[in-house]
Amino acid sequence: MSKKTLLNSKDIEIILHRLACQLIENHDDFSNTVLIGLQPRGTYLANRLADLLKTAYNIKDLQLGLLDITFYRDDFRRKEKPLAAETNEMNFLIEGKKVVIIDDVLFSGRSIRAALTALQSYGRPEHIELLVLIDRRFSRHLPIQPNYRGRQVDAINEERVLVTWKETHKKDAVFIEPK
Repeated sequence: MSKKTLLNSKDIEIILHRLACQLIENHDDFSNTVLIGLQPRGTYLANRLADLLKTAYNIKDLQLGLLDITFYRDDFRRKEKPLAAETNEMNFLIEGKKVVIIDDVLFSGRSIRAALTALQSYGRPEHIELLVLIDRRFSRHLPIQPNYRGRQVDAINEERVLVTWKETHKKDAVFIEPK
């Protein structure tokens, strides 16, 4: 099997607007809500959504954090090469806030579990939701489901979902390819 395009840049743009509208429906003016992108790949989606909410939907004072989960992963010491950590960009506490965790692909659920543990360092939130661009629904190892999803994909474990962003790969697209 060769690489197959699941979403092109136009599809992703439409999905981003839909996700932004769903967030607005549930969080209104975002006065008690923070968006948290998981580093490294969830940050592109989080930044795009935050920019869209501010420019196209006139949301003021939107708080966006970027969270590194490297040292909270359950496979941290199992890798052959050491994992490189990113810098947390969380200049606020989440105590009593509604938190929306943002990542590009939900696969096994282990990254989200790590994010939930890492978030404890920033306070106790009132409520946590999950937003993902791609939900690989039949590959979960943990009982974690997204509140917001761009596209649901049924991919077998021998396939990989690759999300590219124009900031890093010159174009927005989602592909499915063999591992």
